Amino acid sequence: MPTTASLPLLPSLPLVPTAEETMLRASVAGIVKRYGNEYYRKMSAAGEPMRELWADLGAGGFLGLNLPEEYGGGGAGLMEQAIVVEETCAGGCPGLGMVLSQGIVGSVLTRHGTDEQKQRYLPGVAAGTERFSFALTEPDAGSNSHMLSTTARRDGSDWVVNGSKYYISAVDHADHLLLVAKTGQDDKGRGRLSLFVLDPNSPGLSREVIPTALDAPERQFGLFFDDVRMPADALVGAEGRGLQAVFDGLNPERVISAVLSTGTARYALEKATRYALERNVWGVPIGTHQAVAHPLADSAIELEAARQMVWRAAAMYDAGLPSAVVGEACNMAKYLASKVGMQTLERAIQVHGGNGLALEYGLANLWGLMRLQQIGPVSTEMVLNNIAQSTLGLPRSY
Repeated sequence: MPTTASLPLLPSLPLVPTAEETMLRASVAGIVKRYGNEYYRKMSAAGEPMRELWADLGAGGFLGLNLPEEYGGGGAGLMEQAIVVEETCAGGCPGLGMVLSQGIVGSVLTRHGTDEQKQRYLPGVAAGTERFSFALTEPDAGSNSHMLSTTARRDGSDWVVNGSKYYISAVDHADHLLLVAKTGQDDKGRGRLSLFVLDPNSPGLSREVIPTALDAPERQFGLFFDDVRMPADALVGAEGRGLQAVFDGLNPERVISAVLSTGTARYALEKATRYALERNVWGVPIGTHQAVAHPLADSAIELEAARQMVWRAAAMYDAGLPSAVVGEACNMAKYLASKVGMQTLERAIQVHGGNGLALEYGLANLWGLMRLQQIGPVSTEMVLNNIAQSTLGLPRSY
């Protein structure tokens, strides 16, 4: 029988928040409170990033908690970074920036970047002075990344890129682009993918805004690559092994996306509860009526369950468990969080009646962002496909 000392280190979660977590949440909430949803709406209307909030979070050391200390980060983990994102959302300022720079790119570069790449990019990501966008999706590939058609071919010591990308977030705010491109194919005809760091203003790279109903500071773009040249050292990780590296960024992406939903749900539930206490009709607060109180109570329960799944997934990632095991937990967390985020926001809008659609109440403008979480990153249907196959052992359906 193995001794306790010989057993592998397994993740664990405290039953109550630690003093460090409480302090972290209070510090971030204090910063976000100075801005609030009115600031978020203003930046969304202008299509501009939340620069002032981002700068304050960076100055406080809250944008690189999951990055190594030797590269300017906090040396903590995904869980701590997720806490930061949840608190910004709970304060009415959800943003996709930390999903991209800290969640995806920070994780990929930490695990797969060269020493030179880490020295070059991670300090700026940690300080908030440099931002990344992530270019994976394409019009004809959907969730099947093996079928990407954007190619990168060698030309002397350079790489040359041709193709297009679709629904790429915040390219106009980004200093760098982490690009996924096909550099070959296997014996089954599936693309061998590679990762590259690219200047979004490179010659031959053009972009076009995709009009959407999403009310957020980050706009969506189509990208078009016409013989875009990159130096040899733009390659991140091993050539042809980019998909494996991407998954080291997609699991954190799912966790950070999940806390976008749980944080926004906390924000909406708090507003709905306060309104139910203050709004007096027929002589009593509307929260007296079970038709109002019960849906909010149900959301409180569902929200707490989703949050516990999120922290479990983050702890598993931080413990370095196998990617497939972590991926299952991250998918479950993303699924539960996206459902409770949408449900709680809609219930909060309903509690407010007509006021729920008034922008001054700061609810309806978040609907598009919450609806997006059920589409991407990773749709609810693809999560269910994964759980059916990997967890339940049912036949592959796609």
